[in-house]
Amino acid sequence: MKKANLATQVLIAFVIGTSLGIIFQKDILFLQPVGDIFLRLIQMIVIPLIFFSIIGGIANIGDISKLRRIGSKVVGFYVITTILSTIIGLSVANLMQPGKGFSAEQIVTGGETIKEAAPMTVGGTLLSMIPDNPLHALSEGNIMQVIVFAAFLGIVMTVLGDKVSTVKKFVEEGTLIMFKLTDIVMMTTPFGVMALAACSIGEYGTAMFSALGMFILTHYVGAFSVIILLYLFIIKVIARIPLMEFFRKLTSIWLVAFSTTSSSGTLPVSLKVTEEEFHVKSELASFSLPLGATINMNGIAVYYAVTIIFVSQIYGVDLTLGQQAMFIFLTTLISIGTPGIPASGIVLSIMLLNTMGLPTAIMGMIVGIFRPIDMIHTALNVTGDVVSTLAVARMEGMYQEEEETNASPVTLAP
Repeated sequence: MKKANLATQVLIAFVIGTSLGIIFQKDILFLQPVGDIFLRLIQMIVIPLIFFSIIGGIANIGDISKLRRIGSKVVGFYVITTILSTIIGLSVANLMQPGKGFSAEQIVTGGETIKEAAPMTVGGTLLSMIPDNPLHALSEGNIMQVIVFAAFLGIVMTVLGDKVSTVKKFVEEGTLIMFKLTDIVMMTTPFGVMALAACSIGEYGTAMFSALGMFILTHYVGAFSVIILLYLFIIKVIARIPLMEFFRKLTSIWLVAFSTTSSSGTLPVSLKVTEEEFHVKSELASFSLPLGATINMNGIAVYYAVTIIFVSQIYGVDLTLGQQAMFIFLTTLISIGTPGIPASGIVLSIMLLNTMGLPTAIMGMIVGIFRPIDMIHTALNVTGDVVSTLAVARMEGMYQEEEETNASPVTLAP
């Protein structure tokens, strides 16, 4: 295990954990503290890692016009892929019809109590991104507000240039410290993944895939459809990376995403793989990936699409093309506002169903099988972050091996 790379170690740990869960079932739950400790270590480093990475990434770009160009491309990729993911999710759900043959009488409302989310508006979403107290945002772990505050600091440092060289050096050294701490925490990843995989299978068993089998299957087909129809094109045509190389290097990211079901929790691994395996320059990866872990929720977009179609079919509600078009807009807005933490999609699903005028009683049942759904959509989220980052890196000539050749930004042929 010590001689294997991180991806191999995590894969072996995942297989061992899954096997232990199948064999020992609920008796394996004594490993839960190991998984909890791993998650807590990840949570410990995420906020300071994002804070220093965003500031350093923006400040190191060093040019406002370049920052504007790169930032617009990163955000543009995130918004466009979210819209397209929603359309693909809707298309798959309409084709597979997961709610057909599932009667409303089968719905049970027992289980975990779900708190309904407040209605979301464009103005409210934008306002919630801006911290009224940056220190409070840091202490509360409000990732979106931390990113906004760090982005402002990075932009101002870029404008001031050498006048704040001391602060810039402090940020660079702080980033180095956080990356080293991340390396140390990543050494525990195989143990955490093994424990989380074992406890998930041990607690829910393989039966978690049978209660709402078609519903779960539709989510997986939707997620893989986004990879095949959208990501493969971006990887092959825009990022120009061999597909086998891409998927081989992404293995460790997927396994951590499956285990943690958290885009933010997977961020340290995403940064490590993107910079060290794909050789993307730190200033881009440190800016793009933390931002993507918060606003680029392609997997959540697919989840909302499948859930809306599922519920509408159960209750015999035919959604018009106009309603589905409105849903695409709402999903893009909500996906951007969805925090990259486990199970955040459940609460916002209630709000979305209410907005679309659909019953919410089914959510009591979905909570029970949300874990396998959350696993695939978290993997899709983080894949989208990496794919978009690689595409922008190719367009802007921001791969490390291109630094010596002073390659000019790559533009797409018309």
